[in-house]
Amino acid sequence: MSSVQRVFQWSYTFIVLSALMMPTLSSAETPALKGYEITPFIGKMFSPKLDGDNGSELSVDSDPNFGIAFAWQDNQNGQGQLLLNFARHNFDSDVTNQQHSFDVIYAHFNGIAQYRQHHYVTTISLGLGGAYFKTDENETFSPSVTAALGTRYEYSPNLALVTEIRAYASLIDDNDDSFCKNEVCSAQFSDAMWVETSLNVGFAYRF
Repeated sequence: MSSVQRVFQWSYTFIVLSALMMPTLSSAETPALKGYEITPFIGKMFSPKLDGDNGSELSVDSDPNFGIAFAWQDNQNGQGQLLLNFARHNFDSDVTNQQHSFDVIYAHFNGIAQYRQHHYVTTISLGLGGAYFKTDENETFSPSVTAALGTRYEYSPNLALVTEIRAYASLIDDNDDSFCKNEVCSAQFSDAMWVETSLNVGFAYRF
């Protein structure tokens, strides 16, 4: 097992414990809010570069992302959440001399701590799950963790404007062939960790 994988496993364990404990640690003495939330959101995803032929670097477009989150109020200042996020990226391969694309779908269970100031709420989120990569040549699944810092402005008890900056870190197999077909690879992941960030805005509806 490589050192990168060991670090990832330790980080993964830490995220699990943090995500499970965070709502409890942030609870107040007031009774927990009841209800569930659904939050559709849009944003922009920023990606690292891929490796091309002979050590060259391939820029990946910063593309729109679309997602939806389902949350439940665990206590006055903590939520549990299931988050799904999708983005399609494009890049120009110096091997095939063509434009290629690949899809990324993130699915994570998150714990969210909420720090309230009247109608404004600051949120900190930690989660774990997986990333599904579908390229022109192949498809693969990788374990993934996520962290986010966000804000909420609550117009009413049932409606809030949500903004956040979120990072995703996915573990890539050393022998990954996501961009390869018939021993020809249009690109390769440059590191053992694929890290993307996104800026998102959406509306949370409580029911």
